[in-house]
Amino acid sequence: ILEGDIKSCFDQISQEWLLRHIPMEKSILKEWLKAGYIEKRVFHPTEEGTPQGGIASPALANMVLDGLEKAIEEKFGFKNSQAMRRAKVHLIRYADDFIITASTREILEEEVIPLVEKFLSERGLEMSKEKTRITHIEEGFDFLGQHVRKYNGKMLIKPSEKSVKRLLTKVREWVGKNKQAKAAEVIVRLNPIIRGWANYHRHVVSKETFRAIDQAIIEELWKWAQRRHRKKPQKWIKRKYFKRNWVFFGRDEDKREIHLYQAQRQTIQRHIKIRGEANPYDPEDERYFDQRLGLKWLQGEMGRGKLRRLWIRQKGRCPSCQQTITKETGWEIHHRVYRVEGGTDNLDNLVLLHPNCHKQHHSQGSTVVKPGSARNLRNA
Repeated sequence: ILEGDIKSCFDQISQEWLLRHIPMEKSILKEWLKAGYIEKRVFHPTEEGTPQGGIASPALANMVLDGLEKAIEEKFGFKNSQAMRRAKVHLIRYADDFIITASTREILEEEVIPLVEKFLSERGLEMSKEKTRITHIEEGFDFLGQHVRKYNGKMLIKPSEKSVKRLLTKVREWVGKNKQAKAAEVIVRLNPIIRGWANYHRHVVSKETFRAIDQAIIEELWKWAQRRHRKKPQKWIKRKYFKRNWVFFGRDEDKREIHLYQAQRQTIQRHIKIRGEANPYDPEDERYFDQRLGLKWLQGEMGRGKLRRLWIRQKGRCPSCQQTITKETGWEIHHRVYRVEGGTDNLDNLVLLHPNCHKQHHSQGSTVVKPGSARNLRNA
């Protein structure tokens, strides 16, 4: 595995390359590149690269690195080709973070790295010699906050130690700085942090890590409670702040009981790999992404609530055929206004259809209107 690291990516991107190759209004792009940034009330002009912290910078960096996969395919063969299967050279990239696999270290050192260096140099970039390294899959590597490693022939992905440490450090620093906060304030502050982290890692082998994180946070909150009530006995502190099974709780302004979110409550949901060439803004793939959205909503309480509201709004009927929608008949989400035409995932733009009705709709080019209209289905 080649763990690639681009040296000061945003600072070093060639502005000349951007102006020559990015397909957009050049005058606007020039203004973006020269916008600079303000830090601690001091303006810093942008002489090279893209503005630090600018909302356009990540998008521009992504455009600059687009094409690396094609360069690799031209060198080693396209996906599923015999040459590609033999060399096993594959790129996985997220923004400026990337890894490249190969069947041998020699292929990475002698062929892949020179190719990547040439690709980057044309764009004013270079790989960091200090941070770029080659690792065997059985040693494991970190990528996007997760640790990938082969154990006894089986590939496992877990939250990385660095990611766990960052989370706990963030929690401890906030708790340490807010010794006088009420229990409800602690819960309101920490719940989004814990829930967001657990949600990110819900697709990998995380249960054991989730339990360890919950334990570490409870221990931190126990120390926080002891510091607040130095003269109180432990039993008193336990009753005031912890329910059964050591669930931390407090009361909001309305005296309602609220609880600290536990990472181990997050269900593990295996990620369904997206089709490589699928495009959410291609009308041909509209139904495919509708199906994925339905599966995603089924996996969470909030999503299931949205599906329930759609079903109730339609009085349990398919607006296409007017027959009832049940678990047995199945259903699919449909966007009344397609994404490519500016449609969103808001409930006002969605309806539930039978799978066959949905399939017929996309094949015939019909338009479903909101349930309750005089005509629920009209020809486009």
